[in-house]
Amino acid sequence: MTGTTGTTTTSPLRAVLKDLRAIDGAVYAAVAATPTPTLDTGLRRLSTAANNSKISFAVAASLALFPGRPRRAALTGLGAIAVASASANLLGKRLVRRPRPDREAARVVVGRHVPMPDSASFPSGHTASAVAFATAVGVVLPPAAVPLQVLAMGVGYSRVHTGVHYPGDVAAGAVLGIASAVVSLVVGASLTAAKGK
Repeated sequence: MTGTTGTTTTSPLRAVLKDLRAIDGAVYAAVAATPTPTLDTGLRRLSTAANNSKISFAVAASLALFPGRPRRAALTGLGAIAVASASANLLGKRLVRRPRPDREAARVVVGRHVPMPDSASFPSGHTASAVAFATAVGVVLPPAAVPLQVLAMGVGYSRVHTGVHYPGDVAAGAVLGIASAVVSLVVGASLTAAKGK
């Protein structure tokens, strides 16, 4: 939009997004600049172990060994991962196309590095899947809720710590994960109700 003086004005939404990107970048840089030698190896390993939802699949396999509620929790959790993964990778990343952070420019310690993915940065698929699984399983099997949510938060943070995601990518992944869990829970409840008829 051009004013009477011929200068271009910025829309309020665009200005807010610019500020949020600045905060996002500042938090990323602060994490990169904070020395945490005791945590670096563990978080790098956690980030790698979460590739392709391997941790969640292992937990689901363990739960599936027990009939009843644990097995139902495992199935619901796997459904949530499927929704989250498809939403993050087939929709979110293709629509937003946010570039990955410049890990070298931020001077992320080499000891933290995991392979930099080729996909877009927004949202974090690792976080979306981990949060989706933790939320869905936690609703069906409440005793598992806290440990799985702590694990999911660890996975999300590890993606920033290793330098492959901005904090905003992780936050968006978490929101997407919760929404995916809701979808899986609703579908699971509908199927259970249909079987009971």
